[in-house]
Amino acid sequence: MRRIVQLAIMILFVGSSIYGWKILDGNYSTADVLGVFHLSDPYSVLQILASGFIPASSVLIGAIIITLFYFVLRGRMFCSWVCPLNFITDSAEWIREKLHIQPLIKSKDVNRNMRYYVLLMGLILSAIFGFAAFDVINPISMLHRAIIFGSLSGLFVVLFIFFFDLFILKHGWCGHICPVGAFYSFVGKWGILKVFHKHENCTDCMKCKLVCPEVQVLDIIGLKTDNIKMGACTNCGACIDVCNDDALEFKITIK
Repeated sequence: MRRIVQLAIMILFVGSSIYGWKILDGNYSTADVLGVFHLSDPYSVLQILASGFIPASSVLIGAIIITLFYFVLRGRMFCSWVCPLNFITDSAEWIREKLHIQPLIKSKDVNRNMRYYVLLMGLILSAIFGFAAFDVINPISMLHRAIIFGSLSGLFVVLFIFFFDLFILKHGWCGHICPVGAFYSFVGKWGILKVFHKHENCTDCMKCKLVCPEVQVLDIIGLKTDNIKMGACTNCGACIDVCNDDALEFKITIK
């Protein structure tokens, strides 16, 4: 289901650029929907504001719409359900598991909070240089350009991230570096759609922890019945797929 959503969004962007479709016109930073309203990446808009410029009101409203959408639903669902780079990093994960490749750096040796420092650095550099600093090297945008325009520079960056995740650090980009995911972690803590753990069904097989890209969010597994509350959870559903005990499920929780 995630791949279908990711592919559908990319097809709409490609159709807009090549065939002139007006369903989703633009890119992952800002897009015009049906010629009626904009959707904008909130982190990109924050960089523009930090650089000293005021975006058009339609762009600001688009950023507010996206922020509220993921605030209500679940922030990092963007990472696992929308972001095209997720397919690249998941492919690296799949190949590494099949070939039993051991990454050079262990995930436990790298602070996952580094992505929040990268987020802050992007805003600081935007203020210093007067333009959206991270967007210049944003691999999401580069992958978009590589697919639509055949950009070699974008392809090289995407390949670098693929091999970085494959050989250097497991979930290196998405789990440790990407500031876009860091932003959505902030707004994802209060979403209503969460993974729910039923302790009475759990047999402590820990298969969920083997497949989770943010294993630290599963700290309640085998301990208590509760929602997965950490904003870093991507709601990818991988833990639900592998659980044979009916101990994990998606659940809408409104308080």
